[in-house]
Amino acid sequence: MPHHHHPHGDDHGCHGEAGHDHSNDITPALQSLLYKQVDFDKIETMNESEPKAGAAIVKKTWDQRLEDEPQLESDADEQLLMHVPFTGQVKLHSVLIYAAPSPSAPNTVKLFRNRPDMDFSTASDLAPTQTISIPQALTGSQADVIEMPLNRALWNGTTSVTLFFEDNWSQGEEDVTKVGYVGFKGDFMALNKEPISFLYEAAANPKDHTVIQGVDGVGKTIGSGN
Repeated sequence: MPHHHHPHGDDHGCHGEAGHDHSNDITPALQSLLYKQVDFDKIETMNESEPKAGAAIVKKTWDQRLEDEPQLESDADEQLLMHVPFTGQVKLHSVLIYAAPSPSAPNTVKLFRNRPDMDFSTASDLAPTQTISIPQALTGSQADVIEMPLNRALWNGTTSVTLFFEDNWSQGEEDVTKVGYVGFKGDFMALNKEPISFLYEAAANPKDHTVIQGVDGVGKTIGSGN
């Protein structure tokens, strides 16, 4: 079942109440949030009306999640295809999405694990790793992101996730899909390549370092064998 996050619980009173500790409100929601582990510069979104709009909504911090701008909007039709790589391996627990309640809000989203090569044709033809249906967001003081739990067994060793926003809530009447925020929760394991480099250097012959000093050195070494 999806979870609606309520930043202030059942307290819809004045935000300026004395003694109210706001840090207690957001701490549970921030647990396991994957933000710094997203490779923002490599996010690609197909059919976005504004370049880099897809990356911009993923870059939103937790505090910015409900802000109107930036917003991702589809261009030619209601579909969007967003590829989000991580800087290491993750085990995804859930996807967090916010869209203002309207016919343009996304409905069906198909998720693909470790498929950086996808386009709309393959996204339509291939079986997704998992499909989620996003309910309409709440309004007013209860408005917040919707957390969609995933089947964790399907998301081990994830280095990227591709989100195929297949349709919206308009049932074909609205060609523009609008998304305000996309986030992820899960466990992260950095891809540390240092041990591999260290072992290679330790096993290398010191003389090799004098041979491969630029192109000229390599050329002379190859030529001397003729």
